[in-house]
Amino acid sequence: MTSIDRVVDELALRTLAARYALGVDDHDDVLFAATFLPDARLRFFRPADTDVPSSDITGRAALSGIPSSMASRYDRTFHFVGQSVYSIADDEATGIVYCIAHHLTRTDHGGTDHVMHLRYDDSYGRDAAGEWGIASRNGHVEWTETRAVDLP
Repeated sequence: MTSIDRVVDELALRTLAARYALGVDDHDDVLFAATFLPDARLRFFRPADTDVPSSDITGRAALSGIPSSMASRYDRTFHFVGQSVYSIADDEATGIVYCIAHHLTRTDHGGTDHVMHLRYDDSYGRDAAGEWGIASRNGHVEWTETRAVDLP
């Protein structure tokens, strides 16, 4: 793998993480589902150090409902994707992606923001067209906080 190939692949993986977050925040089930390979698995571990996931969803069809589900639970979400590191082979890769996820609930006095500090441990693969997709994603909720917010 040349240095340019590595840069192109890393940019594609970073873009994949951003599209995942955008799919949730825009309630776009199609965009969100497209970040995954067809038989992908998404698990969340809350708290982060537990061995048993608090949620475990497999398959693009099941995963596609997550943005709509989030939209029914929260008035808005805002996922900020931070640093990420990747180990890339030809058709497989692993990565760690950090995220701060905000979940807004409006109230009569403004609102509350449930903030999750997350670390995603990912594995990726290429689809038949050679595009990267998430094969598995383990979200580790490191800690949460609830903040009062003033709405404009």
